[in-house]
Order: sequence, then structure tokens, then C-alpha cells
Amino acid sequence: MAFVKGISYYLPEKVVTNEELLQEFPEWSVDKVAAKVGVDSRHVAAKDETAGDMAEKAARKLFEEYNVDPKTIDFILLCTQSSDYFLPSTACILQDRLGIPTSAGAFDYNLGCSGCIYGMAMGKSFVDSGLAKNVLLLTAETYQKYLHTSDKSNRSIFGDGAAACLISTDGIAEIGDVVLGTDGSGAKHLVVKTGGARQKVATGVVTEDEDGHQKFDDYLYMNGSAIFNFTLDAVPVMMKQILEKNQIEKDDVDFYVFHQANKFMLNTIRKVCGLPKDRFYVNLAETGNTVSSTVMIGLKQCLEVGTIISGMKVMVTGFGVGLSWGGTILKF
Repeated sequence: MAFVKGISYYLPEKVVTNEELLQEFPEWSVDKVAAKVGVDSRHVAAKDETAGDMAEKAARKLFEEYNVDPKTIDFILLCTQSSDYFLPSTACILQDRLGIPTSAGAFDYNLGCSGCIYGMAMGKSFVDSGLAKNVLLLTAETYQKYLHTSDKSNRSIFGDGAAACLISTDGIAEIGDVVLGTDGSGAKHLVVKTGGARQKVATGVVTEDEDGHQKFDDYLYMNGSAIFNFTLDAVPVMMKQILEKNQIEKDDVDFYVFHQANKFMLNTIRKVCGLPKDRFYVNLAETGNTVSSTVMIGLKQCLEVGTIISGMKVMVTGFGVGLSWGGTILKF
């Protein structure tokens, strides 16, 4: 069996409030952003602060909070779409910076909002198979660096941040059976088109999508309506599969921590799936959507205030860029 042994997270020092953001977009109101998106402020990485830097800080917090000796780590998984270099893997650099033995395995994997769950699945597999005993799962994104200055919607939603989780042979929560899914036909709905091998050089091309929103080749583009529809199709089915795979009933789930996409989407998912409001986590106010780190940040916050306690079964899910999704049950 594999367990979550500890969770920590790091948020950059710089904070951008709605009031500051709306100085650039006077046609918006603070109340409108807070009501629809659910974000009052978001953390933004410094110009010279990378996903690797943030992941290192999250890992060091984890080591300190849970008295973890880096020498005991035998695998590093880093989920990021904001890698420090095209190559080498940022996880390899973190092995050295964190003082983790050279006998440890390490690699990055490129996923977004479902990345935490995919990492739990891999960490669980490594522990269950005997490949590793202590897997350091890191998630870190600097999406704000990939947003055009005129993209008021995504600049209001996304925040930068990193999280760290130790997956081990014992701990505070057993990781249940995992459900994963992919629909690459929707890749175009959440994409940065240039910078990779397909189109390495910036094009400067700006078009309009079917909703009249600007679509920049050289910056992050999200088709909000398409992502919303995908989520409403995928999540209810995934929830049913998670329950079936873990052989539990819906009433057996004590709490739900889903990827914190935005307030409107989360509230719609909750209503469509018939989930009780008092057992459904929604808290983007001070962090925004931190992509692959939202689930671990949510779990940590719930543990700190006692919302999640020993004996509870908690459903965790992620969904988004890829398109991809995943979920499991954590048994505290």
C-alpha cells in the first residue's frame, strides 16, 4: 500500500490584488471578478523565479514540517509545464539542489490541472511495486509568465505556486485506486502554440475564437466555454468510476477536494453531481488557479483547519489541459 505522508506548498512573495489588476482594465469591477472567478488576489512569480525555484522551496518546507531527511528520498517526480530548461529535466537539477542521493530516480512530466493525480498514481505504483519507498512528488507552475498582458480573463484566474507531497509506505492517508483519462482531440482548447518543436519561433499571430476572444499564438490560450463543457462531461463520469473502482458508495465519501479551476465551474460541478456544499472544497480567494498545485494546496489547508481528519474518505480529482483528468480516494 502507498500513503501520503506529508504535504506542503509555497506561494511567491508578490501578490496582485483585483484592485491592482483592474487598474489596467477599468471596464471590470472588483465585485464581478470575485463573484464569478472567486479570486481576490493571486501570487505571481518574480521575473527571475522559476518553477524549479518554487518546487525547491515547497520541498524544503515539506522536509522541515515533517522532519524528512532528503537522504531517504529515492524518487523525484516534478509535474510542470514551466520547466527551467528545454533540457535537462528540472527534477534532475532539484536532486542536486535538495541533497537527495544520486541513487534516486528523477524526471519531469508535462501535465497541467490533472498533474497532481497523475503524480499520485505514479508514486503509488512505484511504492506498491517496490521500485521506491519514498517518492517526492512536486508540482510547480508559472502560468502568469505565459499570459499576454491584455488577457484579463486568464490573468484574473491563474496564480503561480508549487506544492510538495511525500508518498511512502506509511503515512496520513492511503492512496486508493486511481482513475485516469485523456482526450487529445481537445488539445487545441488550452495551448501555447509556439516555443516547442512544432513551431519554435514566435509568430506574433493574433486571431479571434468563436466567442470573440483574442487568441495569441505566442501566449497561453484557453477556450473557456470548451473547457467548461469538457469538464461537465468528464467529471460526473469520472466520479462514478472512482466510486466503482474503490468499491464505495457516494454517501461513504466524507469530503471532496477537486481541482480549483474557478468558482463558477466548481459550483456548477457540485450542483450537477449533487454534492453537499458543506463537504465540497472551494477556496481560490488568495491563490487563484495554481494549476497542478491546487489539490495539494487544498488538502493542506483542510488539514490545517481540521476540515479533514483521521478516518475520513476524501475524493480528489484534477481535470484540464491535455485534455486530461484523474481522480482517487484518499483514506485518512
